[in-house]
Amino acid sequence: MCGHSPRNTLEKEVMDDILKREISAYFSKELPADPEEENFSRQVHQACFSYAETKKPRNPEIVHFSSELLKELVLGLENQAEFTKVMSGAEKFNGFKSYAMCYGGHQFGNWAGQLGDGRAINIAEIDANGSNWKLQLKGAGPTPYSRGSDGLAVLRSSIREYLCSEAMHNLGVPTTRALSLVKTGDLVTRDILYNGNPKDELGAVVCRLALSFIRFGSFQLFAARGDTKNLKKLFDYTIKHHYPELGKPSKETYLLFLKEVVDRTMDMVIHWQRVGFVHGVMNTDNMSILGLTIDYGPYGWLEDYDPNWTPNTTDAQHRRYRFGNQPNIALWNLTQLANAMYPLIEEVDPLQKILEESQVSYITKYREMMAQKLGLTDWSSIGKDFFKTLEENLAKSKLDYTLFFRELSNTGLTSAGKFWQIVEKTTYLENDIAEQKENWMKWHTEYVGYINAEGANELDRLAAMRKVNPKYVLRNYMAQLAIDEAEKGNNALVDELYNLLLTPYDEQPAMEKWYAKRPEWARHKVGCSMLSCSS
Repeated sequence: MCGHSPRNTLEKEVMDDILKREISAYFSKELPADPEEENFSRQVHQACFSYAETKKPRNPEIVHFSSELLKELVLGLENQAEFTKVMSGAEKFNGFKSYAMCYGGHQFGNWAGQLGDGRAINIAEIDANGSNWKLQLKGAGPTPYSRGSDGLAVLRSSIREYLCSEAMHNLGVPTTRALSLVKTGDLVTRDILYNGNPKDELGAVVCRLALSFIRFGSFQLFAARGDTKNLKKLFDYTIKHHYPELGKPSKETYLLFLKEVVDRTMDMVIHWQRVGFVHGVMNTDNMSILGLTIDYGPYGWLEDYDPNWTPNTTDAQHRRYRFGNQPNIALWNLTQLANAMYPLIEEVDPLQKILEESQVSYITKYREMMAQKLGLTDWSSIGKDFFKTLEENLAKSKLDYTLFFRELSNTGLTSAGKFWQIVEKTTYLENDIAEQKENWMKWHTEYVGYINAEGANELDRLAAMRKVNPKYVLRNYMAQLAIDEAEKGNNALVDELYNLLLTPYDEQPAMEKWYAKRPEWARHKVGCSMLSCSS
């Protein structure tokens, strides 16, 4: 619930205690800083970050905060003036010296050189609930990495990041988190489709959290510049604080580290494929070293199943980051990370072996995941074309990815007639769905054969399916409806969707209106189909 004041004295005391919490800075204490502290756009060398102050907003106003995340962090915060000031960048978090991180990256497959946090500023590193968390404000003003931009963000994109971060967490997908969403009271000029029609929009700031915001590109930039000394410092720091179980830095440890990052990254992508999520901009600077989903820009969820779909207008021609290509891109990005590690290994073969093994293991994990979505446990006995045929049928019939699998999770499949009703219910085709019936019936017969061979209890099987096939996801049209209302000053729909997505696998009868296909009006509406990186 989005409140406006502490509910009781105890919560206020807890909140006051948190705002005074002792800073536990590691990243900014142990890694090299940019010696230049004046805030202007520049190339930064031999440093992992630059100090940067947040821009004070004109009139900050809380839109929403994640009560669930506050509970998890034992923060207990409620909405009050001091919290709003800190989470908007108007005041420092307990005197912490804020900073923006330096990194490079490949963008759409091309090396872009230095990029860095152009509109994100770390405002604190604190110990909470047994972990050291980095608090980062996105949209809080320019940094040395802004490349001439204003470093700000708008309410539109901030709502999308805030809601999606928490939605993904509750879906069980590794992700950065979002603590709060604040309107700044300032206007920000943006050209939403990059078509020469800029307009003023409401400014906003999201406070996001992670154990680390280090990216693949953080290592790439040092490697590209031949700065092996600081490259090693960053690898050693990352292992020490985030992979300590791997041991002290050595060649063997670096290889174990790469394997762990590979496994975490590919597991993250498996989750994306499971829930039908398309990131939209998988540049290497948007890849977390912890295997977290990070940087929610032009994302989207599959509706009518299309493995070639991307929500990113910038990617519309080549579709590099389309749904079906996400595993390949993840591996390509991991290859770039391995290339950055090469100066510490000085051998190609062990690096290549880890990447090749990942390709094999991903196929196994993918088949296992798809089997779980279908309520099957013995994936190894399933024919090699079974999942491929399913995907082809889904695409030809334009079935809603979320609805189809959820309907399967609710219906015992002893009857071919019941199954065909699911196909008809979840298709976006207006005509000719009957032409697909023969293909579906052949697949259904094979599917029922696998179910019968396993002999599992039907109720248990369906219950297991409902744990991996969500009923509710943050469809783009839903986010856009919340944005439209919030831009009018009404935050009720942001709150409704936040609460809906706390338990996306539950039935939630009162929220049934959100369990539906994308409405026709949203098919080509800006913000509901294709999106740009504008924020």
